Amino acid sequence: MTRYFTRSAAAAALLLAGTPAVFAAEAVTFGTNWLAQAEHGGYYQAVADGTYAACGLDVTIQQGGPQVAGRPLLLAGKIDFYMGGNMQQAFDAVAQNIPLRVVAASFQKEPQVVMSHPGQGLDKWEDLPKAEQYIIADEGAQSFLLWMAEEYGFDVSKRVPYTFNPAPFIANKKSIQQGYVTSEPYAIEKEGGFVPNQFLLADYGYDTYATTIEAMQDTIDKRPEVVQCFVDGSAKGWYNYLYGDNKAANEMIKKDNPDINDEQIAFSIAQMKKFGIVDSGDTEKMGIGAMTDERIASFYAKMVKAKVVPEGIDIKKAYTLDFVNKGVGLDLKK
Repeated sequence: MTRYFTRSAAAAALLLAGTPAVFAAEAVTFGTNWLAQAEHGGYYQAVADGTYAACGLDVTIQQGGPQVAGRPLLLAGKIDFYMGGNMQQAFDAVAQNIPLRVVAASFQKEPQVVMSHPGQGLDKWEDLPKAEQYIIADEGAQSFLLWMAEEYGFDVSKRVPYTFNPAPFIANKKSIQQGYVTSEPYAIEKEGGFVPNQFLLADYGYDTYATTIEAMQDTIDKRPEVVQCFVDGSAKGWYNYLYGDNKAANEMIKKDNPDINDEQIAFSIAQMKKFGIVDSGDTEKMGIGAMTDERIASFYAKMVKAKVVPEGIDIKKAYTLDFVNKGVGLDLKK
């Protein structure tokens, strides 16, 4: 069952400058694409510490999960913002003439990794194509594996389905497995008793943005101040979550998702920092949420080359830079 958490604008503890004010506390719902976790921490932080409320938004976080179809809720106007996976979904929306745009990218790097067993001749990225098996889910087989094959010579015939059970990877020391850097390595260490090699696809050229904030064009046109407040509040939330006191946000996450624990949360935060998932590259000058035309065009070209998406999409319709790259929240980094 999906859970909700709402914090009234009246509970704002902070009044932060630099964000345009919405004149009344406006109710906004943000749908996430999975169960509450540290990878959603910046949004929970912005609710918990009153950052959204400071510019006049009463934000409800509606968590996703295996039985929740979040994007259709956005298209139907049931939610105001949605957490996208990466830019591929936004390209697909343009191809289908859906008036949806990415307004910010909370993750500068896609957290997707390929893992291998240490000491098995698979300790370097260039060694990975020779693995006996590639344990990769259907979605990955239709996206990043095709890019890996095109760019680095991986053999797609070696792919076997990943069912989100680490046992096959643990058992086969000559296999490689997909995962999120914030999640699967933790499970492997707990269940397999070893720390796997972790190769972040973003560090080898898979340069999509991830954990995007999506909005309908109608929202952008009619409520730009709401979009700006939500984008700015999310950026500030991420700075405070990563570098400040995140206890209240973590309590909210655990309330929404009782299956997660403090150890898993701490691991995920450490990994996000270590690998620069949220804060790296362009964010160092332009702030969390940053996007550039060049990065998006680069990723699109790679996906076309790998035959993941069709050529000829007007990718400028997939996103807008109007709400980002303003350095919002840089002063909060500690």
